[in-house]
Amino acid sequence: MKLRELLTDVPYVAETRGDLDTEIREVTSSSKDRTEGGLFFCIVGARFDAHDYAWEAVENGCAALVVEHFVELPVPQVRVTDGRAAMARIAEAFYGFPSRHMQMIGITGTKGKTTTTYLLKSICEKAGLKCGIIGSTGTVLGGCHLDSKLTTPDPIDLQKTLRMMLDEGVQAVCMEVSAHAIDMDRLDGMTYEVGCYTNLSQDHLDYFYTMDRYFETKKRFFTSGMVRNAALNADEETSKKIEQDIACPFITYGICVDADVFARDIEITEEGAHFTVQLHDTDDVRINMRMTGMFNVYNALAAASCAMILGIEPAKIKEGLESVTRVPGRIEVLQTSTPYKVILDYSHSPDALENILKTVRQFTRGRVIALFGCGGDRDKGKRPMMGEIGGRLADHCILTSDNPRTENPMVILAAIEKGIKPTGKSYEVIENRREAIRRALTMAEDGDVIVLAGKGHETYQEIMGVKRPFDEKVIVSELLLEMKQQGQDGQKE
Repeated sequence: MKLRELLTDVPYVAETRGDLDTEIREVTSSSKDRTEGGLFFCIVGARFDAHDYAWEAVENGCAALVVEHFVELPVPQVRVTDGRAAMARIAEAFYGFPSRHMQMIGITGTKGKTTTTYLLKSICEKAGLKCGIIGSTGTVLGGCHLDSKLTTPDPIDLQKTLRMMLDEGVQAVCMEVSAHAIDMDRLDGMTYEVGCYTNLSQDHLDYFYTMDRYFETKKRFFTSGMVRNAALNADEETSKKIEQDIACPFITYGICVDADVFARDIEITEEGAHFTVQLHDTDDVRINMRMTGMFNVYNALAAASCAMILGIEPAKIKEGLESVTRVPGRIEVLQTSTPYKVILDYSHSPDALENILKTVRQFTRGRVIALFGCGGDRDKGKRPMMGEIGGRLADHCILTSDNPRTENPMVILAAIEKGIKPTGKSYEVIENRREAIRRALTMAEDGDVIVLAGKGHETYQEIMGVKRPFDEKVIVSELLLEMKQQGQDGQKE
């Protein structure tokens, strides 16, 4: 494809130099990628300015550059006013605008994005649509699963993935839309048939600094023209602020206030969530989900609302919701063959930790043992908050490392302690997460529930900038086998 063809739908082009008929065979934002006829994007980041590495990209085969200021290199250059937004538009053009040929559903919010995409995928498939997922657990297409570093991939990876899905016959894509992706213009130029807003709670303030900025970023997904139809959580107070400025048609869902789609007669059990849902001017539909928790009722309502907008009939919505038995790392009960339960959950924010502990409390016969930490180099304000929540809602807490990244783990744990100490609840600090899990398994008794919070689907632990293998499913199995071999039954302290 010629360079000039890639620029047709890019409003950010300010000036060009060189031959615009240069053939472009690849697009990249890494100067280290070896390409043949590549187009390199000189993105200005928080720590690095890719303009400084343009020479390396050219040496590795790039035939042209997209820049925010011209550099002294003998290749065609396109100067743009917004490098990130231009990269999104050009990547989309390079891969043939794949999203225009599929029904795109974008889910944004602090919590519930992943589970909602899995529920909606199930509904779409029951309705006969071939469906893919893009999100924090990776890319899911049929039985194929590809890992992803980001909840919402960078524009080049995103468009490449969408092209692959289109080539595989995908008709609908359920996609998590992170606030980071919106803020960094990774979705610029794309249009979503449905956009869904789940909720807002404290997270990512290391990046957004204030809750107002965090919310306004998510709101922009609905007010920027990217969304044709919206589904909004009526029980989330910030939804009203979206409704005031939204231009597209929308429906609401909820439990506590009037909504177009609402649930009643809710029963939360160990086996799942059971409720009756009114699907906007249709007969009541009884849903018996095999995943538990009030938050999963909200996730189901979100998925059902999106499905209604897509025109999927209630019977298929019911069938889809009832077919999902698990979502990776989301209130996932591990198969341990022990008299106590071990639950894996991705809850790494205050609100999420509170939700999982409240849910587990509803069906726990014995003690709730919560094992959690907080990520390093991230929002420090939530650390004491999570300590307070653990102390208030669990019977015993084990504070341990999550992904300390480049921070001292003990500094993170000390901040969590500040929140848990005033509760007076019993707790202990075991920095080594594997040993912390061993301690939880050793002390658990008949009827107890251990909640391993924070890691969820992740299969690594990041310490001092290095990612090491750490799959809690594997680790629990290994530890239980070791305990069995050592004659420990895992039921006594």
